[in-house]
Amino acid sequence: MNAPNANEDLLYSITDGIARITFNRPQARNAMTFAMYDRMAEICVEINADRSIKALILTGAGDKAFASGTDISQFRAFKTAQDALDYEARIDRVLGTLEQCRVPVIAAIAGACTGGGAGIAACCDLRIGTETTRMGFPIARTLGNCLSMSNISRVVALVGPARTKDLIFKARLVEAQEALALGLLNEVVPDVETLQRRADETAKLVASHAPLTLEATKEAVRRIRRTLSREEGEDLILKAYMSEDFREGMDAFLNKRSPNWKGR
Repeated sequence: MNAPNANEDLLYSITDGIARITFNRPQARNAMTFAMYDRMAEICVEINADRSIKALILTGAGDKAFASGTDISQFRAFKTAQDALDYEARIDRVLGTLEQCRVPVIAAIAGACTGGGAGIAACCDLRIGTETTRMGFPIARTLGNCLSMSNISRVVALVGPARTKDLIFKARLVEAQEALALGLLNEVVPDVETLQRRADETAKLVASHAPLTLEATKEAVRRIRRTLSREEGEDLILKAYMSEDFREGMDAFLNKRSPNWKGR
């Protein structure tokens, strides 16, 4: 067993062939830093090279959030169009690496799972929530940016085009039972204690099955889905991230006020 370092924002451990990543910033609702994204991708590469690992669980520390998206303070450094393109390229690379991790990936989701956190969950193979789980992409209400093309493709694959637009246009967070009905969650359990136990049980179950069958099925499903390329969406990314509205949304979010959208 690898013992996690409690001082890290992202914890990683392996027990009996089951790997676990914990987003460990409960004081910030487990908002993701760029370093956390990069470390998650590194771990997926390590897992692909280690055939002794049979499943991966992703979860958030505490009971308030799985992950509440990218830490908004990091967007303050955005000055140029290339900054926006580089950010989305990084997210596409990280989430693509997670999606192509060879083992079944299980998201154990308590509390808020929003923005980039919901994007991470959409890359996972199985998603288990609690009665307090809320999922969504409230960016039309908060930041005024847009999802990456890959993330749009994943959400459409999960819930369909109409429901994707409903989620994003209304900027609403879906409660657990609706998320279950939509297919955003595979299962809902009562509380965090049951969630962690159920995630472990599920990981052990899939770890006991034929690994090549699971790998082939996972990759086949990924290949079936049409994924927009980053290049196909660069104009959309720049339109959102280089706008006055994005600057206004970021400032309003960080200063806890309502944004004043201009549409430019």
